[in-house]
Amino acid sequence: MDVRNEVVDRYQQGAKEREAILCCPVDYDPQFLKIIPQEILDRDYGCGDPSRYARKGDVVLDLGSGGGKICFIASQIVGETGRVIGVDMTADMLDLARTNASVIAQKIGYGNVEFKRGHIEDLRTDLDEIDAKLKQNPVTNADEFEALLDDIAKNNEPMIADNSVDLIVSNCVLNLVSDDKKKQLFAEMYRVLKPGGRIAVSDIVSDEISPEHLKKDGKLWSGCISGALQEKEFVDELALAGFHGMNIDKYEQAPWQIVEGIEYRSVTVLAYKGKEGVCIEKNQAVIYKGPWKSVCDDDGHTFTRGQRIAVCEKTFNLMQREPYSDQMVPVAPNIEVTTNEEFPSCRSDIRDPQETKRGVKRTTSEPSQGSCC
Repeated sequence: MDVRNEVVDRYQQGAKEREAILCCPVDYDPQFLKIIPQEILDRDYGCGDPSRYARKGDVVLDLGSGGGKICFIASQIVGETGRVIGVDMTADMLDLARTNASVIAQKIGYGNVEFKRGHIEDLRTDLDEIDAKLKQNPVTNADEFEALLDDIAKNNEPMIADNSVDLIVSNCVLNLVSDDKKKQLFAEMYRVLKPGGRIAVSDIVSDEISPEHLKKDGKLWSGCISGALQEKEFVDELALAGFHGMNIDKYEQAPWQIVEGIEYRSVTVLAYKGKEGVCIEKNQAVIYKGPWKSVCDDDGHTFTRGQRIAVCEKTFNLMQREPYSDQMVPVAPNIEVTTNEEFPSCRSDIRDPQETKRGVKRTTSEPSQGSCC
C-alpha cells in the first residue's frame, strides 16, 4: 500500500464533496466562523480545535491545512501583527483555501495567511517551486534529475525556515503520515519551531497498537484510523524528537471509532521546545507546590513537594515558563552567582537554604521592618 497515494486520493475527493465519515464532532468558537465560507466549513475533516492555543502576534504553522479552516480562525486570533502558514499536499484542498484567502482578508481588513504545497514530514521542500523549475527546465534523464536536486539543495531556502515558528498546530493529520516517516515528521516540527515555541496537535490515538493487517487497509489509513499512534507512543515520539512538557490537554472519553475492539479517539497534545543548553551552578532551587507527593521531569529530576530542590540555571529558568510555572516556586540566591561552574550531573538533592543565602549577613528583623501580613 502506498500511504501517500491513498491519502491524496481520499482528500482530493473530500475537497470536491463532503465526506461525513471523516468528520469528528468539534465545537469551534462561533465568532471566528462567521466570515469563513460554507464550502470550507463543509470540508473540514478535523478532530479538535488547536487554533484556540494561538496568541496575538504568533507565527502559526498549520500542518495539513486542508481547506484552511484552522488557518482562517488562527489569522483572526493572531491579528495583523501575526502570521499564519498552511502546508498541505492536496492540490484541490489548496485551491479551495487559496481561492478564499483574499475574500477572508477583505472581511477582516488584513491578509496574514499564506498556503504552501508540500509534505508535512519534509518542510524544507516547496513542491510549487519544484514544479516551476521543472517547467523552466524539463528533466529528461537521471543526470538532469540529480542536477535539479542539487540545485534545489544549494540555492533554495527551506520552505519553512529553522527556528521561525511560535506555534505549530495540526488537526487530525499526523496520523496520515506513513509510520516510516513519522520520526522525520516530528524532527521537522522541532526544527522549524523557535526556542520556547510550542505545538498544539489534535489527532487520533489508539488505546492499543494497531496490528499490521489494519495498517495495510488503505481505507482505514486514509480514514485516520490505522495510522494512529498509540496514546503513550505519541508522547514518547515527541520526547525522542527533543520536545519537553508534553501534556494531553484534551482527551475524549468516548471513542470516535472502534475497530476489532481497539478504541480510536481524539486527543489534543501540547509540547514545547527549548530545554537545550549547558548546566551551570548558580545556587538556585525550585519548590514543587503539589498536588502530588513528588514528580519527575523529562530530564530525570525528581521534585518533592515542599522541598527546595537544587537545580542548574537552565532548569531554574525552564521551571518559570509554561507548562511548569504554576506548579513551581523559584528560589534565587540572595547574592547572584557570577561564576560558571558546571552543575554536577549526579546532583538531585535538597538545596540547603544557607546555600541560597550565602554571603548575606545573618540578621534578625523586627515586625516594624516588614510589611503587614
